[in-house]
Amino acid sequence: MNRMAIPEENIKIMKEKRYIDKNVYDATNERLDIIFNDFKKIYVSFSGGKDSGVLLNMCIDKARKFKRKIGCLFIDVEAFYAVSADFVERMIFNNLDVLETFWVCLPMKSPNSLSYLDPTWIWWDKDKKKIWVRKMPQNEFVINEKNNNFGFYEQNMLFERFIKSFGVWYGKGEKTACLLGLRTDESLNRVRAIFCDKIKYKDLNYSTKVNEVTYNFCPLYDWTVLDIWTYNAKFNKDYNKLYDLFYKAGVNISRMRLDEPFGNSAKAGLSLFKIIEPQTWSKVVNRVSGANFDNIYNVNKIMSSAYTLPKNHTWKSFTKFLLKTVPVETATTYRHKFVKFIKYWHRIGCPVVSEDVKILENKYAKYIINTHKYSNRGTGDKEVIKFKRIVDELPGLDNKCDYLTWRRMAMCIIKNDIICYSLSFSITKDLTLRQKKLVDKYKNL
Repeated sequence: MNRMAIPEENIKIMKEKRYIDKNVYDATNERLDIIFNDFKKIYVSFSGGKDSGVLLNMCIDKARKFKRKIGCLFIDVEAFYAVSADFVERMIFNNLDVLETFWVCLPMKSPNSLSYLDPTWIWWDKDKKKIWVRKMPQNEFVINEKNNNFGFYEQNMLFERFIKSFGVWYGKGEKTACLLGLRTDESLNRVRAIFCDKIKYKDLNYSTKVNEVTYNFCPLYDWTVLDIWTYNAKFNKDYNKLYDLFYKAGVNISRMRLDEPFGNSAKAGLSLFKIIEPQTWSKVVNRVSGANFDNIYNVNKIMSSAYTLPKNHTWKSFTKFLLKTVPVETATTYRHKFVKFIKYWHRIGCPVVSEDVKILENKYAKYIINTHKYSNRGTGDKEVIKFKRIVDELPGLDNKCDYLTWRRMAMCIIKNDIICYSLSFSITKDLTLRQKKLVDKYKNL
């Protein structure tokens, strides 16, 4: 296995790693020892994927060593590979001695990046029972609308809100650790999640404070994908056999992902459903608006960041054109987000790394204001930049940061990013209320 990567204390961590003579497996065992010694309540957020599978296996071994039980939270998103559900069942039933399992099949709302008309979808929606992708699981650990005892649950609540609330509920006031299988090797956003400015537990970079007694931990943060498969092979651990099918389908091991199927990060691999589980694929197409659209048009990159600006358009004119092509309610949602995005850059500004500041001052001075004040966010070494006007595009810059450009706003629409994640927004209750009004409007026509 790879030697453990130790982060520097500044932004250079995103470009460099420093190594010590300790492999990631031994390092993770040490991290788990700290967690198991210090926390009374521990649970693993288990997705059924390769990373959380390794984490759960390591925690199971650790739980047996410490002679205690740990929680296992599995959110069943309905549109799920059958072979993945089999793996989840095996992990649970083969480790009943140490697992307290919560197999959650409650209706929850999540983004659907594949449809301009229906930008969210609700899994296990009882009104869609006839066309559910999978039947409701029948094991004793399943929590659905019939036996739900989560006091914090709200009908069709946002997935993100459920995840945040569960830890508090599970801990019941005790010191609680939520363990996540997040690895920085997967994306730059995950690097930021680990090394951003935050309140940590005992100054451990892989920890994040949730509230006074609850912390999130990412013990596998410095593992590579090769480490994941080395661990499974070396210790003969069970894993999701879906990855064997991915491999046979020609998917590179670094691109094998098991995500909620209709978000921005997973839609490119959605068409694998029809290759690996054709019966499941036909149900997915029937269940979720836009699923087959991506399968048909993905090769043309219609909804991807590789989209190129049409002739005779600026990004400003193209953004305005796109807003006229989507439904009125959807366009209103985008405009609402865009206005907030513009005002933020105008009035408050954001911290910018020194290399980007130089480029902005040399090439786009008429668009920006350098406040020459250092931000309190992060390491405090970045100057706050404001934008006086919206730039059409910033080649080489706006593809890596959410600078105020028309191109970034257009790309939100092109990628059907109704949440505007790429502008640093998160899903809000306001969006769900707008969506409900839209559904009610068309339902009553």
